[in-house]
Amino acid sequence: MIRALLGAIQFLTVIPVRARTAAPGKAAAFFPLAGASIGAVAGVLFDQTRALLPAGLAALLAIAFLALITGGLHEDGFADCADAFRAGRPRDRILAIMKDSRVGAHGALALCLSILIRWQALSALAVDPVPALAAAHGLSRAAAVALAWITPPAGEGLAFALSKTMSTPVALFAMVQGILLAAWCGGRLAVLLVAGTALVVLLAHRYFMRRIGGVTGDCLGAAAHLAEIFCLLVFTCRTCIS
Repeated sequence: MIRALLGAIQFLTVIPVRARTAAPGKAAAFFPLAGASIGAVAGVLFDQTRALLPAGLAALLAIAFLALITGGLHEDGFADCADAFRAGRPRDRILAIMKDSRVGAHGALALCLSILIRWQALSALAVDPVPALAAAHGLSRAAAVALAWITPPAGEGLAFALSKTMSTPVALFAMVQGILLAAWCGGRLAVLLVAGTALVVLLAHRYFMRRIGGVTGDCLGAAAHLAEIFCLLVFTCRTCIS
C-alpha cells in the first residue's frame, strides 16, 4: 500500500521519490488521494494569498503552483490531443502527432483557453477553496483511472502500462475516493460533480474509441483536465450551490 501511494506521488507530481514504488496500475489506487492532496495545498495557498492580494492574482499563483508541482502533466496531454484530433485525420496520423513533443497552434490555443477558464473560475469561486480544489483534483484523477479501466489502450505507451497492471478493485477503489471527495463539498454539489465527471468519462470513452480505438496517456490526461475544468465551473455556479 505504501509503495502504491509513493507510486501515485511519483507518477502525478515532480516530487522526488527515492523509495521503491508500485507499478502504475497499482499506484492508480491512490491517484485521487494524491490529486486531492495537491488540490488542498493549492486551496490553502489561494485562500491565504487572496487575503493579501487581488483574487485574480491569488488564483493565478495557485494555478502556477499546480502546474509546477505536477510538471504540467495533464496540460501536456490536453495540448497534444488538441493538436492531434483534427477532423478527418486517420488513426496513425493522430497517434504520430501525440508522440511528437512539440506543441502546435491548436495545442497552444487550447492551453491558453484552459488557463484562462481555470483562472477566472478560481477567481470567482463561490465555495471554500480547500475542499473545492481537493475535490476537483481528486475527481479528475479518478476520471483518468475510470477511463483507463473502461477503455482499451491504443498502442503500447503509458495507457498500456496502466491498463496492464490495473485491476478492477484498484479502479473501483479510486472511483470511491473520488465520490467521497465530492461528498466533502456537500450533498447537492456532490451529485453534480460526480454526474458531470462520469459524463466526461463516458463521452471521452466514446470519442476516443471512435477515433483511435482506445486511449493513450495523452487521452487520459486530457480527460482528467476536462473533468477538473468542469468541477471548477460548478464551484462558480451560485445556482448550483444554493
